[in-house]
Amino acid sequence: MKILITNDDGIRAEALPHLIRFARSFGEVICVAPKTEQSAKSQAIDFTRPVEVKEVEIAPDIKAFSMDSTPADCVRFGVLGLHETYDLLLSGINRGYNLGDDIAYSGTVGAILEGARLHLPGIALSTDSTTLPEALTALPQVLDYFKAHDLLARHSHYNINFPPKPRGIRLTRQGEMYFSDGFERVGDDHYIQVGAPITYDRSDLGIDIDAICAGFISITPITAQKTAFGALEALRDQGL
Repeated sequence: MKILITNDDGIRAEALPHLIRFARSFGEVICVAPKTEQSAKSQAIDFTRPVEVKEVEIAPDIKAFSMDSTPADCVRFGVLGLHETYDLLLSGINRGYNLGDDIAYSGTVGAILEGARLHLPGIALSTDSTTLPEALTALPQVLDYFKAHDLLARHSHYNINFPPKPRGIRLTRQGEMYFSDGFERVGDDHYIQVGAPITYDRSDLGIDIDAICAGFISITPITAQKTAFGALEALRDQGL
């Protein structure tokens, strides 16, 4: 198995060497990650300027590249720039959850959605910013779950979040808003966007946010398809 790895926290992210070592246990790894942090860049790409790509040393016997662009562009370069084919894309492990509606902004999730455009199965991995060691410990459990239930044969793209001290795994759907949003003035003519986690815990372990709040690893099948099929069929039923 050949595996492409990226993230949105940057080529020097703390989690990256750990994920590479884990992936090496079941496949050949190539890493392409952003030169600097690219959080909340979603599926953005940069085609208006030349971008720097440098081969870097990140782990023994691993071909790794730093790219001065977004996670989605890192995936594109890994496939289109290196002219490689892969069996799996791993994105993460992100520092901070990617849950609910807010996955629309996520560079971690955006990377695997870009992989979907390139027909590359992908898994996005995220955890709370303080609980990386526990997420790393839970990775073999998640791998066993994927194998036992043949998840990648059933669907090609998943968003996974790890809580502190996981007590099990739940298959979930995407929830609603996870962060509150606002702008804070930081000087003359300058503002910064701010937010904090908010939850509407309905104790529904079928929702990603609720599952995380209850201490379960959340695995959500996701898709890049944005057609509202229900609306389309209803309109067609009206003769449109």
